[in-house]
Amino acid sequence: MLHTLIIGMGRSGIGLHWPVLHRLKSDPLHRSLFSPEPPLGWDVRGDAAAVPPGVKVIRVLEHAPDLIDPACTVVHVCTPPQQRVDTVRRLAELGFRRLLIEKPLAGDAAAAQTIAELRTTLGLEIIVVAPWLDSELTRRARDLIESGRLGELRTMSFAQRKPRFQRTLRSTENLTVFDVEPPHSVGVALSLAGDAEVAAASWSDMRVDQSVVPTMGAGRLTLRHAAARTRIFSNLTALVRERRLTLQFTGGRFVGHYPASENDPFACTVISTPAGVAENHFVDDSLTEFILRVYRRFAEKDETDRDFALNLRVVRLLDDAKAICRGSGLGGPPNGLPTLKGGPSNA
Repeated sequence: MLHTLIIGMGRSGIGLHWPVLHRLKSDPLHRSLFSPEPPLGWDVRGDAAAVPPGVKVIRVLEHAPDLIDPACTVVHVCTPPQQRVDTVRRLAELGFRRLLIEKPLAGDAAAAQTIAELRTTLGLEIIVVAPWLDSELTRRARDLIESGRLGELRTMSFAQRKPRFQRTLRSTENLTVFDVEPPHSVGVALSLAGDAEVAAASWSDMRVDQSVVPTMGAGRLTLRHAAARTRIFSNLTALVRERRLTLQFTGGRFVGHYPASENDPFACTVISTPAGVAENHFVDDSLTEFILRVYRRFAEKDETDRDFALNLRVVRLLDDAKAICRGSGLGGPPNGLPTLKGGPSNA
């Protein structure tokens, strides 16, 4: 049985991770994975953090090893990206080795490289939260590409729209639009079409009355793969929610709608060919499936490095996109930060 420690009791830790954990701990099929003791929660904000029923809050992180065995604990690291290196180092010093880190892995490529080095030197098991890689919709898109049923893949596009006004206006995290939704879509793009390089990027500010939040309006990103291109559009000032993937093949088109929120985990695909149109709706609770897979992997002590390199590459590409938007050009891959097999495409 594995204990749980949640670091960061905001939207990700308490709004997303904890409800999934609570359901899994209550499910007779899966609860043998989880310790019956309540999860521990710690937040740098201390008393300012909301405390949901069923979570035991500790005020001093260093007290955690006195309450749970670090060797049998999964730590959900849900702090802002800019705090990740310090958080990972601090947890390692306390003896925790199994870390589930919210996307993106870090705020920039240099910090991601540092985490990769800590992972190697300290023997950490790190998994980045990337539920779209476990999504049923993504699996169906991958199967369609690999089958060749619609011909060759030519273009891939993502539309990610949602209103994020309140959190953005209250936040002091110094995020950009590329830190919020694009980590999902960039990871899927790499998994479906192979490695890529950034061909173009732009962003805009969020403007509400007289308030302006730089770089947190809308973002556009184009990736160049060996045989296809990916275009990503993310808008945090949209008043409607949408998470759409479109694949254009030489012989047809695939449109997939990921669940718009955790409250209704259903997806939809529409496949168009000269022979007609087929539409299908299905359950796609990818975060639950992802967290369940992570706990099973940790329980079985499976050290397979399935997606770590891909998530490192996501940070590198997003870093390049930010550099283009700031007018500073692209940086070379830092030492120790691997790319996917084959390296970036020059197509």
